[in-house]
Amino acid sequence: MDYKLINPSYLDSVAGDDPQIIAEIVSMFKEQSSEIYMEMKTLHSKDNFKMLGMLAHKAKSSVAILGMSELAAMLKRFELSAKEGIEPELYGSFIERYHEDTGKAITELDDLVRTRLKKS
Repeated sequence: MDYKLINPSYLDSVAGDDPQIIAEIVSMFKEQSSEIYMEMKTLHSKDNFKMLGMLAHKAKSSVAILGMSELAAMLKRFELSAKEGIEPELYGSFIERYHEDTGKAITELDDLVRTRLKKS
């Protein structure tokens, strides 16, 4: 599979090339990304921008460990904008991009885990 969103080399380095650790990281990411998305939608609907910025920071950390640098950069912008309460008209698109990219990344991650576990 051609990985467009994740960086397998970076993930391997973080996990010490251990396929079990990669599988655990992926499992946690899958659970966490869904929870973060739902919480982002809730905070956005309540115009709770400060908490939304803090959540974008948490999301940025979770995608960065997978080597998703473009999404991490977008989340950094989201974090700073939300904490300042500026550009609120962009928040919905930031949230949807997070949702779309993490969904696609999960497909890539599932393939990566299958490939790594087969090799071990």
